[in-house]
Amino acid sequence: MADEKVPVAHTYPAGCVFDKISDIKDKHVVVMGLGLNGGGEASVRFLLKAGAYVLATDMKSEEDLRPTIDSLANDSELDTSRLSYRLGEHKIEDFENADCVIKNPGIKYDGNKFLAASKAIETDISLFLHFSKAPIIAVTGSKGKSSTVSAIYYGLKEAGFDAYLGGNITVSPLTFIEKTNEKTPVILELSSWQLADLRGRNALKPKISVITKIIPDHQNFYHSMVAYVNDKKLIYEGQTKKDWAILDFDDDPAADGGTLIENWGNIFARETKAKVLRYSRRPLPKGVEGVWFDKKKKYAGMCRFGGKEEMILGDLLVPGHHMRINVLNAALVLKIFGVDAKKIVKILGTWSGIEHRLEFFHEWESPCGEKVRFYNDSAATVPEAAAHATQSFGFPVTLVTGGTDKGLDLSPFPDAIAKESAFKPRGIYFLEGSATDKLLPLFSERHIETNGVFKNLDELLEQLKSDLCAKTAADEKCAVVFSPGSTSFGMFKNEFDRGNQFKEKVRAIF
Repeated sequence: MADEKVPVAHTYPAGCVFDKISDIKDKHVVVMGLGLNGGGEASVRFLLKAGAYVLATDMKSEEDLRPTIDSLANDSELDTSRLSYRLGEHKIEDFENADCVIKNPGIKYDGNKFLAASKAIETDISLFLHFSKAPIIAVTGSKGKSSTVSAIYYGLKEAGFDAYLGGNITVSPLTFIEKTNEKTPVILELSSWQLADLRGRNALKPKISVITKIIPDHQNFYHSMVAYVNDKKLIYEGQTKKDWAILDFDDDPAADGGTLIENWGNIFARETKAKVLRYSRRPLPKGVEGVWFDKKKKYAGMCRFGGKEEMILGDLLVPGHHMRINVLNAALVLKIFGVDAKKIVKILGTWSGIEHRLEFFHEWESPCGEKVRFYNDSAATVPEAAAHATQSFGFPVTLVTGGTDKGLDLSPFPDAIAKESAFKPRGIYFLEGSATDKLLPLFSERHIETNGVFKNLDELLEQLKSDLCAKTAADEKCAVVFSPGSTSFGMFKNEFDRGNQFKEKVRAIF
């Protein structure tokens, strides 16, 4: 590796400022970053229930944070007389006078005068890890984290485990801490920022760690690929030879912008003290334990564990080869937990994916006997994501798309479909919107036929049903994919409301 100066990362004191939950009572705690995604709110709830005096401070205004503020105010179980707010600003004296500050992971420590003035700093993750005795399955990486943790959670629940899921997936583990014990597996999706907030604490000791594919990411935050990966490495720092680490085996093209000559997985494997398992898209060499795909068996997922080789993954409801590697890693986690391979194949074959991300949710049989599967990909708010959705199934799909423009270059969407090797949608139905107005001429220029523009989902779905019913012969496979490739504003509250309305109306109309 070429020489590269990496700034010294901040290291926190070992342990936790609170030895026991009872120590929190009557302490003055600042929650820095109340936010709207649940983490700040969960911290406030946990601290109030533990008897602390809580000051929630955020640079956003009271109006911006109204949903979170109302949620706390309307909870009769909370003693909100102990809760105060500092909104639209931070004040240094709040941090200087607090017994502890609960830091939002998106806030940098370096150069932050407020955090520098704090007596002690914790996060919702550090508090959970200190107080909970649950066995931890920790997952990080650049891409595929959410899919991996969701599949692990689903698999463990279906296998009979009392499992819980939290972390970067927008669910704070403090929301379920009281339900955990030595027998309740907890799956944590951890971003590089959340891991950085654990440096030095000696808090994260996963039974299983998983690092998904590493690619350059968040370089506007890190300004160094090495610094970014150094934070990722913290996931296995506290592991021992009794634990497991699941790591990539395949090469990483220009893994570090050209300064590395081998893949990250090999580096991680050399450094960790845990027992190493590898994952690959190609058969693993003999003697290397882990999982891979067998192309001769329709990309069946194979596993070599404890010297035994067996099939561990079969057909999936969720599409795309990128998704299969995430689910394959989930299958390996289930195997470590003692679930039988045949049971794993059956369980993960029924997983419908992450909500709003190519989520399978409904099947309908048309009058001509065609079985039509519906997928909700409303979280695809950029054109590249919608383009990817059209090519993820291995056959032409019926596409529902369009929405509000947010100033992006929309050409990658029609370009991907226009490629000679691409799967051409069997139908394209647009919702009205400023992005749709820009997309229509782009599709027309590339001689891509469309099926019209509709004022709302009801009109669109009724026309789609009529078109599907008019067919006289059934295709082998049919999928209707709602992948807007644009924002939802105007017709919907947000992409989640959009996805929920789509699912609700599909179930009603079909």
